[in-house]
Amino acid sequence: MPLLLLAGSMAHAQVDPTVMTINGVPVTRSEFEYSYNKNNAETVVDKKSINEYVELFVNYKLKVLAAQKAGIDTTKAFRNEFLVYRDQQVRPTFVNDDDIEAEAKRIYKDTQTRVDSMGGLVKPAHILVKLTQKATQGQQDSARMRIDSIYNELKNGADFADMARRYSDDKRSGAQGGELSWLQKGQTVKEFENVAFSLEKGQMSEPFLSTVGYHIVLLKDKGMFFPYDSVRNDIRRFIDQRGIRDRLVSQNIDSIAKASGMTSEQVVDKRADEMASVDPQVKYLIQEYHDGLLLYEISNRTIWEKASKDEASLEAFFKKNKKKYRWDAPRFKGIAYRVKQQADVEGVKNAIKDVPFDKWPDVLRKEFNDSTIRIQVVKAIFKQGDNALIDSVEFKTGTPDKPMKEYPITATYGKMIKAPEAYTDVRDLVIADYQDQLEKEWVAELRKEYDVVIDKDVLATVNKH
Repeated sequence: MPLLLLAGSMAHAQVDPTVMTINGVPVTRSEFEYSYNKNNAETVVDKKSINEYVELFVNYKLKVLAAQKAGIDTTKAFRNEFLVYRDQQVRPTFVNDDDIEAEAKRIYKDTQTRVDSMGGLVKPAHILVKLTQKATQGQQDSARMRIDSIYNELKNGADFADMARRYSDDKRSGAQGGELSWLQKGQTVKEFENVAFSLEKGQMSEPFLSTVGYHIVLLKDKGMFFPYDSVRNDIRRFIDQRGIRDRLVSQNIDSIAKASGMTSEQVVDKRADEMASVDPQVKYLIQEYHDGLLLYEISNRTIWEKASKDEASLEAFFKKNKKKYRWDAPRFKGIAYRVKQQADVEGVKNAIKDVPFDKWPDVLRKEFNDSTIRIQVVKAIFKQGDNALIDSVEFKTGTPDKPMKEYPITATYGKMIKAPEAYTDVRDLVIADYQDQLEKEWVAELRKEYDVVIDKDVLATVNKH
């Protein structure tokens, strides 16, 4: 049926008037505004006027109706995919800041108890002389002499931070004067831990050996676990990074479900309905997820997949529109290739001379690159400027292609053509054009099948009330 335009309605008296009806289903002004404004934001390059967008919006809605008629929205696969998107908006509302703060304090208390029961924290600085486990006796002796020399200078008054910057093999801590982060037991090698936790604040150890080499440790500070306020932000980041927030969401949903006698899914559905009823932006965003998935699936079935797989229709479309795909200059349909042995130049040509163009890569891969890589090949329909070897040999332009050391012999094979011979020569263009035709035909059918009524008076108030 034709699209109808109504004027003189009393819709202005409504809080959210109906801007159009599609198959008898009303579309409110706020829904249309949400879609229009989102798709015509400041960052959008190809902005549409309201009148231009009406046509796009109606087509969108008609395709969604077609998807519903096909029953796509009733399938389990659709429901599951839709819920993934919808629940990204809904699930986070089942935890609040008090829940996160309580969890952060619980994590803090558990950590504090564990760390303090093991002796608290230490903040060491060290100087390291690396020594591998497989070091020779000479390397071991050299490392020992080096650490002893550093230790003697420290005992004679040398500055620890300066010595660490100059001599430590741990360059990261060395740049900080040897200082390491606060450590708790279990975070470093046992030998280092034993010494660090035995020192008093300000005390320096004698040289000792660990599994990574010789150390001298200066204890900068020690104490019990940090105050809560100093680590609160770190713990809250940990909650987000480790998925703990989502676990709390699930726990709260399960608790509500148990108390109300509903399933967890019903609890989330109910919350989604409540959110949509009080916030139009949430309502339309969830609807956008729903309709967008339907649009994708029905478009894939009706246009995209059909256009990409229907070889006979693509060939027929190409033949009917062949003039559209003419080139402004000839092109070379073939390969540019490099080989190691002269015999392979003719071998390549003989292998593919009676083979369809699209099968060439498979034949060459099997014949020449099965167990060892004997040739390098670039296959395409080349225009001038696409490939240096093709330019030089076939178009007789440019400078000769530079040979490669491992593949010193170059060659080309194929033919010069003035226009595409088959749709496969311009496949991507033909598919895109055929998709456009299928969509136009489909939209025309939908326009005939469903009634569309636009209220001009309400449309004139979009973004102006």
